[in-house]
Amino acid sequence: MLGSSFGQFFKQYLEPIKLNDVRVEWKSIDLSFLREDKYPRHFAEMVKNAKPVYGPDVVLKAYNIDGDVRIQYRDKADFERIAHQFGIFEEWKDGIPRTAYKGVVVFRYQTPRRIFLVAPDSLRQLGKDWKMA
Repeated sequence: MLGSSFGQFFKQYLEPIKLNDVRVEWKSIDLSFLREDKYPRHFAEMVKNAKPVYGPDVVLKAYNIDGDVRIQYRDKADFERIAHQFGIFEEWKDGIPRTAYKGVVVFRYQTPRRIFLVAPDSLRQLGKDWKMA
């Protein structure tokens, strides 16, 4: 069975995924931050604390920064341009990027650091009134 996309994105996005080979003791980890009443605040703080990156060479800048990175996109075309530069999924559905949470797409790019692609109104959606710096 191929699904609704008929396997269109399998080779590019799904085939490279590999099973984790690092043992994790899940019972010893506090995962309470994942509860519905706590996660939006936790996620918003991660986005807020990520270092902002601007300009046309965001891939190079993001690669050379220690820690998580935040890149704000203006609209669909801007998101698709940035996503293409990183080689991540560019498709939208129902007015938002696929895999987005509150307009934020999170991924890792060649390092353990997280990259947050952030929509103009993501912080409002996360219940935050602070501005992106």
